Amino acid sequence: MRTAEREITSPVDLCLPDGRLDPAAVGWTRRPLHQANLRGWGRVKRWEYWGVVTPTHIVGLVASSLDYAGTHGVYVLDRATGRELAKDAVTPLARGVRMPDRSGEGTASARGGGVAVEFVQHAEGTTITASAPGFRLDAEAPLVPGHESLGVVVPWSGRRFQYTVKDLGRPVHGRMRLGSRDVAFDASDSFAVLDHGRGKWPYSVSWNWAAGWAPGRAVQLGGRWTDGTGSTENALFLDGRLHKIGDELVWEYDRTDWLRPWRITGPRVEAEFHPFHVRAARTSLLVVSNDTHQCFGGFTGRARADDGSWVDLDGLTGWAEEARNRW
Repeated sequence: MRTAEREITSPVDLCLPDGRLDPAAVGWTRRPLHQANLRGWGRVKRWEYWGVVTPTHIVGLVASSLDYAGTHGVYVLDRATGRELAKDAVTPLARGVRMPDRSGEGTASARGGGVAVEFVQHAEGTTITASAPGFRLDAEAPLVPGHESLGVVVPWSGRRFQYTVKDLGRPVHGRMRLGSRDVAFDASDSFAVLDHGRGKWPYSVSWNWAAGWAPGRAVQLGGRWTDGTGSTENALFLDGRLHKIGDELVWEYDRTDWLRPWRITGPRVEAEFHPFHVRAARTSLLVVSNDTHQCFGGFTGRARADDGSWVDLDGLTGWAEEARNRW
């Protein structure tokens, strides 16, 4: 199914004064233009996720508010050994969590349970810091002139909707401390991905997300949660320019063997993803639960640009995931 999505080119509020979705906000953007003026309590979800990929490590950092709880965490994978470090924390009523209303502005942070993450947005880019027992990260993800990101509003209904920004392939440099070991990384061969989310969600939702990058090329693919809404979060990036893909995609993978190749296909996407590591994360807090399998690996295949030419996806590095939430 191909969607007929509208490109938004000027600033817009996400919500009407009564808290419902503003129909004028539905569409996609090349840079953050939505003001997430969310109202109400209980179904509002706000989060910032940064993934950092270096030649030696993959790092995932999240800060989020679910209204009734804050959840934040640190994940580190040693690509050579497969060794993982993971530390998650939950704070009642989202205490210690700060979330700005607009992507690319202000400071998003969360602190508690021995974990602290902070993302400071400034004119030159984003300062990323995080700490947990046995871990410290200090990094910079500078903004590149002309670099575009994908912003999308997904409308389930007037009262249930999501605004997401996927910013792929940001150069990143900095330093990690893992135990007694210091690891420096450079922007020449490391990259960062931002997932910025603001919205009012249904109680039970599942999604797929894939992101991959190589110098000059990146791909952002989503599925399940957007099906039937008239919106997609699919795009190809070439030298920082966004090529919007308005097709719903078919995802094929084996839930009994996450390391088998994944296939993600549509009229403009013929991709395979080949995992080398699986991160399984499960939480269950009474009526709230999450079950996520995030696979790290490489891409092959191709995607079609706006001019109709096919672009090779071979050599892109990143992840593909399935998440099932009751929240």
